[in-house]
Amino acid sequence: MKIEDKLLKNKVKPTAMRLLVLRKLMERNSAIGLTELENLFDKVDRTTLYRTLKTFEKNKLIHSIDDGTGMTKYALCLEGCECNPEDLHVHFHCNNCKETFCVTDTGIPLVQLPMNFKLEEINMVIKGICSSCK
Repeated sequence: MKIEDKLLKNKVKPTAMRLLVLRKLMERNSAIGLTELENLFDKVDRTTLYRTLKTFEKNKLIHSIDDGTGMTKYALCLEGCECNPEDLHVHFHCNNCKETFCVTDTGIPLVQLPMNFKLEEINMVIKGICSSCK
């Protein structure tokens, strides 16, 4: 699928910045933070880049990850993902290289909450050493 088609499928207007950002995200096999993404471009407005990520997240192109490092990271969603609890998966954070990876074939177990509790977010991060660092 062409990058432009991927944006249109998720109801995102293809602008030059959005196409560039999506291309960079598609080239990666790990999640990326705003600062790291910003460093991939010669000149880019940080606010525009942040808004682009938030637009992608709102339209289910990417998901955000709190891996415990204090910096939100972003990764592409799987095709058809709606970011509902049943779509969510485990993430792996390497303590050596500091990269965070999606473990898409391992879902986050659903937890039975007490009465009158409402699930809004769920996150599971496993920490260790990735295959590249081992």
